[in-house]
Amino acid sequence: MPGAFLHPFARPTRERFPSITHGRGSLVWDHTGHEMIDAMASLWYCQVGHGRGDMADAIAAQIRQIASYSCFDPFTNAPADALAEKIVSLTPMPEARVFFTGSGSEAIDSAMKLARLAQALDGNPERRLIISRERGYHGTNYGGTSAQGLPLNKVGYGTLLDDVVQVPADDIEALSRLMAERSGEIAAVLTEPLQGAAGVFPPPDGYLADARRLCDQHGALLIFDEVITGFGRLGTWFAAEHYGVTPDLTTFAKGVTSGYQPLGGVIVGRQVRDALEADRDFILRHGYTYSGHAAACAAGLKNIEIIEQQKLLRAGQGMGYRLHRGLRAIAEDGGVDHVRGEGAVFAVGLRADQDAMQIRDAMIEAGVIARAIGTNTITYCPPLVTTDEQVDRIVDVLATTVS
Repeated sequence: MPGAFLHPFARPTRERFPSITHGRGSLVWDHTGHEMIDAMASLWYCQVGHGRGDMADAIAAQIRQIASYSCFDPFTNAPADALAEKIVSLTPMPEARVFFTGSGSEAIDSAMKLARLAQALDGNPERRLIISRERGYHGTNYGGTSAQGLPLNKVGYGTLLDDVVQVPADDIEALSRLMAERSGEIAAVLTEPLQGAAGVFPPPDGYLADARRLCDQHGALLIFDEVITGFGRLGTWFAAEHYGVTPDLTTFAKGVTSGYQPLGGVIVGRQVRDALEADRDFILRHGYTYSGHAAACAAGLKNIEIIEQQKLLRAGQGMGYRLHRGLRAIAEDGGVDHVRGEGAVFAVGLRADQDAMQIRDAMIEAGVIARAIGTNTITYCPPLVTTDEQVDRIVDVLATTVS
């Protein structure tokens, strides 16, 4: 009989799940004592590794003072203020501000609302259309579910948001045509710079720059969903810097705290700021109980400090290069069909005769956790602290499993 915990993205009838009990760096252990390399950073998020005492100490110190207090008018707290300033200093978006949420899903819904709101405040309430890309994953709240380009994740939930449509993932001409046809209706274009949860798909050359140009041409805002790519995954703080394209809104979560506390947010660029701040008496009637949660923001500050002090952006680049080289060698030998990815996030596309779930389970048994997506993809997103020896072990386990 299934337990009381209804697991996300799992069969509700499943009765047994391995229980992860503790971790250290890129290693985790389950309830049987089985040691595994975490080649997925749990779920794309644990940049600085597991079991860090310095992270625990920073969070505990804040909780001993006060865990949190509402940041609704008129209050704030020092960690939220400091983390917002720090994130603004890291983003390529000039003169930005930060709105905090509790998750990436909340961040996406917030960005969609802010985009529509900014257009309305600028005198264009008819600009409600949100355009996203097929294969896009934008969380599971109603806004993000509406914007998803993964049809199975929409089944059974009834009517989703109006005026949210998808275009083919890599077809800039399709985006251009739709924007020309509905130019006066568009609030924003929403895209992951690198599509992650669908199976790791980097953008075609020039795609993001062209999307930026089209948004400028048609009066639309550009939203980057950087829930996976933010905070070092591509060797820069944000993918916007990696690809040289600056959005108007950026969502983040996951890597901002390496999962030590739940936290997400939206980086709000100048154009949206101007709309929100034009009327001094305007009240932003949007927010969450835990927007600016003090202990979560303390975790974010410490996490960023660790990434900076230990030079993990550079370390992640080296780790990603080594991982890519090893995975590519397996593909060249015919063990898998191909490899795709950038920075320190990769996927292997499997041959038609291979099954991703079977390979995933065999790898876990051999001591490596990767993620199966559909039947034909295995993804990798190791912590930025993963050692050379651990990367080689990740590669060796895949090679053995598919041989």
